[in-house]
Amino acid sequence: MANATNENMQEFEVTIEGSDVVFKVTRSDYNKLVNQLGPGNKVNAFHNFLVSTVTDEGKQTLLKVLTDMPGSEIAIGSDIYEAYTPDLKIAVKKR
Repeated sequence: MANATNENMQEFEVTIEGSDVVFKVTRSDYNKLVNQLGPGNKVNAFHNFLVSTVTDEGKQTLLKVLTDMPGSEIAIGSDIYEAYTPDLKIAVKKR
């Protein structure tokens, strides 16, 4: 999980099948993904998230992996999602 940050954009370098691919994720990208993650829509939501946040240099590598390896959208996307999400210490108490 990410540390607290005031920056809207975070970069993540992900090694996929031996190739380093960089993703640039903004708060808007993250929020759009969260809003799209409904029942039965996870693959499309993660696919769109990855394709829209990958740098031009890594796009061909990413698209090949997404085409050749079913489910890779969720595997890669969920790791980036977790990395972007801040570590929060939360306690909810019923009153």
